[in-house]
Amino acid sequence: MRSSAIVFEKPGILAVRRLALRAPEASDVVVESCFSGVSSGTEKLLYDGTMPAFPGMRYPLVPGYETVGTVVEAGPDSGRSVGDQVFVPGANCYEDAAGLFGASAARLVVPGARTVKTQFENAEEAALLALAATAHHAVCRSAHPATLVIGHGVLGRLIARIVMATGHSAPTVWETRLARRDGATGYVVETPEAAGDQRHDAIIDASGDPSVVDKAIARLNRRGELVLAGFYGERLDFAFPAAFMKEASIAISAEFTPADVQAVLALVDSGRLSLGGLITHHSAPSNAASAYRTAFNDPDCLKMIIDWRNAA
Repeated sequence: MRSSAIVFEKPGILAVRRLALRAPEASDVVVESCFSGVSSGTEKLLYDGTMPAFPGMRYPLVPGYETVGTVVEAGPDSGRSVGDQVFVPGANCYEDAAGLFGASAARLVVPGARTVKTQFENAEEAALLALAATAHHAVCRSAHPATLVIGHGVLGRLIARIVMATGHSAPTVWETRLARRDGATGYVVETPEAAGDQRHDAIIDASGDPSVVDKAIARLNRRGELVLAGFYGERLDFAFPAAFMKEASIAISAEFTPADVQAVLALVDSGRLSLGGLITHHSAPSNAASAYRTAFNDPDCLKMIIDWRNAA
């Protein structure tokens, strides 16, 4: 079995080529991909070659951890059925490329237990499930409800929505880029300069910008908490005296858990959380090189989706 896949051949070089897939086992499903999201954080670091090294990392690699598709083969021990709509948070099924994170391909072989069964009427919104679960994890990471979110990209928007969906007051969101200040639903987006002198018990940074740490600490109440929900390719540091005077806590929100995924699905099913209005760009796999440049560099692009439905 072979599949078209997006491949980072080496840093800065992207290709779409056919790769051999490993044979499925009894616990596996074969998924025909419909939509894959492009991560402007993690995947940009892989593309640029600035991702810190970790075990198993090598080029060429297939990126992607935001794919939704349809099960076309289901092993007897997979727990899935042919026809199921599933979210795939990654795959490692290639004979001649690493799967980091491996889901940006037209066809995937993956353990059924790794997939998440979904029932989204608008299937492409299911590709946002990883980001929504990441946002939920960040919201739950703090001991207090966040009243300030930094960054109004997709992650920041989802964090703001989930704060409200879980019964808390609408947070304020800081955004410095004019192109990112619209699209708020039930909360206020403003620049840090317009925010006055408001203080917060909990702040979540979704910008991934190392320079915001000192600014955020300055806006904390005594014993307040800053949750770092972005991925920071550069070294993080901060001025100790200001943090010391406030006895500030700095927490890192890392990978989401299965519980976060189920919580998000429950919020969506209940109507308390919408994943609508976050996908702004679409591309065919054949135009992937241009699509990835747009996703990485265009502030008007909140979320780029690769549409695999007519891939060769």
